[in-house]
Amino acid sequence: MTELTKIVIPVAGLGTRVLPASKVIPKEMLTVVDKPVIQYVIEEAVAAGFKEIILVTRPGKESIEAHFQPHDELEAALEQKGKTALLASVRDILPADVRITTAFQNQPLGLGHAVLCAAELIGDDDFAVSLPDVLIFHSDGDHAHDLRAIVAAFKQNHAAQIMVEPVADDEVSSYGIVDCGGAVFHPGESHNVIAMVEKPAVGSAPSNQSIIGRYILPARTMTLLKETQPGAGGEIQLTDAIDALIAEMPVQANSMQGRTYDCGSRLGYLIANLKYGLDHPQIGARLSAWIREQDL
Repeated sequence: MTELTKIVIPVAGLGTRVLPASKVIPKEMLTVVDKPVIQYVIEEAVAAGFKEIILVTRPGKESIEAHFQPHDELEAALEQKGKTALLASVRDILPADVRITTAFQNQPLGLGHAVLCAAELIGDDDFAVSLPDVLIFHSDGDHAHDLRAIVAAFKQNHAAQIMVEPVADDEVSSYGIVDCGGAVFHPGESHNVIAMVEKPAVGSAPSNQSIIGRYILPARTMTLLKETQPGAGGEIQLTDAIDALIAEMPVQANSMQGRTYDCGSRLGYLIANLKYGLDHPQIGARLSAWIREQDL
């Protein structure tokens, strides 16, 4: 088991669920309150201890990388005007010991294919995968708690980790669901995965635990992805590679303790703005008061 320092974040998607907003602006750059979605996801990764952020991207998404690079003109103007708080918010996005690298996915051939595009940068290292449109919120402000937890579980249990959360029984057909042999889940616990079922019919799902877009995977996963044939939708699916991994070593589902917000959908994005807006130290109280005054 290698040291976990690398995390793959696939950002090459077309963002069709939030069109037309994502026609020109990458969906990852849509803002939740005052920061783009991708900044929250990368801040979570950094807070969980990852030092190398690997963005799997495509032409037309250069603004994502640019957001994390210095902006000399803007910084000089803010410094001259004495706007120190704003200056810090744009200058200190990434710690000095964290770097962002890129790999390219020229065709949208599935999540598994996107992860495989980072194989050269991953090398023989274990790694994490984080989806860029899923935000994880904790009421105590430690939004990286669950990601750190699956890193710890990976090291302690020597098992790949898939983060899951419960969904309503009538919603299982919209998600990838884990089969853990009837195990009873409590927040923060990991259970061995027998199989994964993509969007099972209501009434036939092996559990109500849905896969939510955070993974800790051994290096072996990349080799399995190279051998994975196109599956659902004619795409190379990460779940198919993990299914193959189950035959070789333990794979566990870890029940998260926070709450997810799917910013890749219109409703999820709007709800995330409300939730993070209410939690914002500068505008939260006023937003809460405004909501209470409305006849909604």
